[in-house]
Amino acid sequence: MAQTRPSLYLKQGEERRLRAGHLWVFSNEVDSARSPLKAFEPGQDATLRDHSGRPLGTAYVNPHSLICARLISRDPERGLDESLLVHRLNLALALRERHFPTPHYRLVHGDGDGLSGLVIDRYGDTCVVQPNTAGMDRALDAIISALQRVLAPAHVLVRADSPLRELEGLESTVDWAGGAGPDALEIIENGLTFSVPATTGQKTGWYYDHRANRARIAPYVRGMRVLDVFSYAGAWGLQALAAGAESLVAVDSSSDALDALDANAERNGLGEHVTGVEGDAFDVLKALRQDGERFDAVIVDPPAFVKRKKDLKAGLSGYRRLNQLALQVLEKNGVLISASCSAHVDEQQLLGEVLGAARHVDRSLQLVERGGQAPDHPEHPAIPESRYLKALFTRVAPAWSTP
Repeated sequence: MAQTRPSLYLKQGEERRLRAGHLWVFSNEVDSARSPLKAFEPGQDATLRDHSGRPLGTAYVNPHSLICARLISRDPERGLDESLLVHRLNLALALRERHFPTPHYRLVHGDGDGLSGLVIDRYGDTCVVQPNTAGMDRALDAIISALQRVLAPAHVLVRADSPLRELEGLESTVDWAGGAGPDALEIIENGLTFSVPATTGQKTGWYYDHRANRARIAPYVRGMRVLDVFSYAGAWGLQALAAGAESLVAVDSSSDALDALDANAERNGLGEHVTGVEGDAFDVLKALRQDGERFDAVIVDPPAFVKRKKDLKAGLSGYRRLNQLALQVLEKNGVLISASCSAHVDEQQLLGEVLGAARHVDRSLQLVERGGQAPDHPEHPAIPESRYLKALFTRVAPAWSTP
């Protein structure tokens, strides 16, 4: 017998984007006279219908969020239950196993894997689950049960502490499901091994999204003195050393991150080539410039400067200032690798800020290569916001002049 769900009706014409493949419903698209949002509980399943009443599929609803509903299935009979979760997890697993030789990757990447609002990262026999929306929070028991059926991990950590949860009106918690797990998470990436704290590391513990960009770093850093800004636990910098860099200066504002980097350097036999500098990235770059320090390659991979559209102008200014400071400690004919994880900043905007910074310090810029997110962070082709990661591999020379 089919489950009876309440219906969420859209205003006339508001279904076009969803029929084109999108998964999100915004609160101003809802026909609130027929289906008032306040009648729904956060995370409640609903049948999503167009203005004429035709079903578009099933969604979960959060009346407290700007994105008030997220489509889960085009089949109006299929809701967010364990059976659907097992099916989607198996599809996600098949993609990752095709690309990665070891079980260290993002297993579920939200919209890209048809599970809007859910992130699961895999660290060997430990999985870290991030339920970032009310619907996924409400389905947490089913998510963990489905994960056990598909992978049977030894440990599951629930990192319900993403800033996205605040936008959904959710509390922030971190806890192990079914018994405490290890103090540290182990990662194998591009031939190196890393360890990060399980419950206190950034995000789920690691940033898998840049792994493909880090894999191509060798020709940009071989034999060079490298500066890694926002280094965290050493993903970029230590892979640069392993690829043949002469030395590494790693900058991070967190002493815990630098301690993890030092331990990871020793773990991979790279410790003698690393210098850690604790401090604000902008302040450290200014101090390095004043001290006359110069590097052959600089990597800047900051946290998102633009988390909301209204922050775009200020965020772009931040990218301009950061890259300008990086260029001022870069040798002639040096390499600048500049990245952004801000979904509201597209690649051309980032490139414009890097180019503007180069022109300001009278340097010429050559864009050698572009990078995006790794295969374990698939994009949803109908959701531009799911293409969030940019990496620009550039060569920076003195300003073009006639010999």
